[in-house]
Amino acid sequence: MDGGPAVFTGAVFALFGLALLAWTAVRVRHREPVAHGVSPVASAALATLAALLSLAAGAWCLTRL
Repeated sequence: MDGGPAVFTGAVFALFGLALLAWTAVRVRHREPVAHGVSPVASAALATLAALLSLAAGAWCLTRL
């Protein structure tokens, strides 16, 4: 019975990570700020790190089935 919540949680983490990574890549490619009032390099690096951590959490949840 624990498979359903693990699949849902893993999918949510994975989709969020993919969306954040894609959004960050588009913003950086167009040379637009990722976050206002922060260094462009630092905000892009932090957003990329958060996206990768979310993808890793999603993968971890999906391997726990």
